[in-house]
Amino acid sequence: MIHKIERDNTGLMEVGQDLAVAGWPGFAGTVLAVEAARRKLEAWFSAEYLDEIRDCPYQVQLPGRKHWQDLGIADGEPVGEGGIMTTVWNLSGAYGLGVELVLRDIPLRQETIEICQRLDLNPYRLYGAGSWLLASPNGGRLVKNLEKLGIPAAVMGRVTGGNARAVIHGETVAYLERPRRDELKNLEDYKEAIGHERENSGSY
Repeated sequence: MIHKIERDNTGLMEVGQDLAVAGWPGFAGTVLAVEAARRKLEAWFSAEYLDEIRDCPYQVQLPGRKHWQDLGIADGEPVGEGGIMTTVWNLSGAYGLGVELVLRDIPLRQETIEICQRLDLNPYRLYGAGSWLLASPNGGRLVKNLEKLGIPAAVMGRVTGGNARAVIHGETVAYLERPRRDELKNLEDYKEAIGHERENSGSY
């Protein structure tokens, strides 16, 4: 059984609704990762490309909650520390409902994919400020409404009965684990190790 998480909710998220994401999960963490591991990343990427990532805006400004119903939003949760997977855990836990996610339908910017591959980071558990997880009775309509406002969005799953938080990846079905520390914390450990190495070797 899912233990409910203490969180204010609208009471409007229900079984059968779609789960959508507005914005780009993990991109805020990508920007911070570029700042933290710049020297390492310059081995693969140009300074101009890294500067573009650093300077790219990533905040999504949703209309106020009084407009959510008109857009087709039942409830939502901003993505933050721990990435989109922690946000899914928290929102589903607030209602005590199961969810089903399709991993490939979670939108990631190409920059996030590339930076995470080089730094061995999980983009789905990477700091995601500026993006939102949204529940909607009609995810397709919600996505169209948000795109009219210039907000990128995509349907990534649905709310289910029971207590499972299923993650579908191709033919494989896994189950969401409890939130773990944000991937940026792993990068901080990496930075400490590199700093110690530079002190001992005099080069990087």
